[in-house]
Amino acid sequence: MRLLTAGESHGKGLIGIIEGFPSNVPINIDEINADMARRQQGHGRGGRMKIEKDKVEIMSGVRGGKTLGSPITYLIVNKDFENWRPYMDPIEPIDDGRRVTMPRPGHADLTGALKYRFDDVRNVLERSSARETAARVAGGSIVKQLLKPFGIEIHGHVVRIGSVSAPLSSTPEAPDWARVEASPVRCAVPEAEAEMMKAIDAAKASGDSLGGIFEIRVTGLPIGLGSYVQWDRKLDAKLAYALMSIQAIKGVEFGMGFEVAEQPGSQVHDEIVYSEEEGYHRLSNRAGGIEGGMSNGEPLVVRCAMKPIPTLYKPLKSVDMDTKEPRKASVERSDACAVPAATVVGEMVVAAVIGEALIEKLGGDSLEEMLERWKK
Repeated sequence: MRLLTAGESHGKGLIGIIEGFPSNVPINIDEINADMARRQQGHGRGGRMKIEKDKVEIMSGVRGGKTLGSPITYLIVNKDFENWRPYMDPIEPIDDGRRVTMPRPGHADLTGALKYRFDDVRNVLERSSARETAARVAGGSIVKQLLKPFGIEIHGHVVRIGSVSAPLSSTPEAPDWARVEASPVRCAVPEAEAEMMKAIDAAKASGDSLGGIFEIRVTGLPIGLGSYVQWDRKLDAKLAYALMSIQAIKGVEFGMGFEVAEQPGSQVHDEIVYSEEEGYHRLSNRAGGIEGGMSNGEPLVVRCAMKPIPTLYKPLKSVDMDTKEPRKASVERSDACAVPAATVVGEMVVAAVIGEALIEKLGGDSLEEMLERWKK
């Protein structure tokens, strides 16, 4: 299975294609649109979210509410395109009134312009923008509906924004997901939530931005998704690859993560036991549900570090690409903090990887075949 996206931030819209998806999977469009709305929420989001109310239109691969096994294509219209038509129309001559020549530090601007030989950074920023993640959220939400009959659930929550962390002792093995969904920063700890919001407001008031850390947890996984026999078949490698592709993600860790470097082996590895009721299982989950590149039956736990958004309303130093003179970086409409939104994107990216691994493990052209093999 593969998910492809196309489209620019202020273009006509975003397009997604899912290829290799089994037939007869029930698709609920309301659930997809609900996930799209979740991505647009979060304390610290910018003005674009007041314009776009993302809705998905499925164009192919689904008939009568069930997938056909053929490629699924879908469209997300950019309402803001009408405001940008003179600058973004695919065919008509371009009005250069919004030409960008001062690249932003920390963004794809300068490197992309040099790579593709552009004299207008807008050609880069329109595609490298995190607006692209709307298409991945829609695709991941579709895949999540494949996982539902197998009892696989995916949730995410924020554990850090800037210097404010949710105490790990207050974050149980299974956070209150209803509490997370109601939180403006997707945090399960009320005290940390309040401090996170204060930190975001302070950054916004000073023209700055904040990053943070979010955690994704997956339950219901069988033993043996992924493989140890080749490097590019390892489940944790595929997840890290996919999560690192989300704009502004700079680090990924599983289970104890980097903490394993500080502890002896006796405090890192999960002891194995067996019972008639549960079969093989671990007494702890320091590995985060993955050993040797395979799911081990424990909950999958993965965290991502997101850097602050590169667009600053008090911009950093840059260079005018026309004159080579020092200038302040360009300013595009942006967020003070997008960590809560990135958490939703992370959920859907993980769903896509898990869905692909499940199809690889079970095979089958239809949902019915996959469920028959699952029961065996």
